[in-house]
Amino acid sequence: MNFPQLRFPAAAARVIARLPVLPPSFVLARLLNLALKHAIARQDFQPLHHKRIAIRVSDTGLQAHFTVDEKGFRAISKTAQPDLTFVATAHDYTLLATRREDPDALFFSRRLLIEGDTELALIAKNTLDGLELPEWMQRPPLPGDLLAKFR
Repeated sequence: MNFPQLRFPAAAARVIARLPVLPPSFVLARLLNLALKHAIARQDFQPLHHKRIAIRVSDTGLQAHFTVDEKGFRAISKTAQPDLTFVATAHDYTLLATRREDPDALFFSRRLLIEGDTELALIAKNTLDGLELPEWMQRPPLPGDLLAKFR
């Protein structure tokens, strides 16, 4: 299944970039906890414990900041200097999350930017590569599918 590439208006991205960081950070942390609960229980993310991680969605202006500990992912307020930052478009994050695109391919084509501690980035990538994703992560519904369910 191919995902349509959505284009967000630059004006909308400028507005979204000014919104508080905690609400989207909280939502992302909860989604990660749901999707990766078995890996959290096994302590697969131990090397990333208490590191400040930022996710920036370049085309929407959306940002999420979180950390991880033995209990899972936890939203944090925006930090001056995260230990690790990932930057990509919403479309590219969707491709990564559903494993339709390899992070190395996106990185080398400059569609995935990584800032900060590169050793942490490799640990995160290798840990995520070794995980079995839940079914709902492998085939997320498209917006049109969701609207059809509400009709």
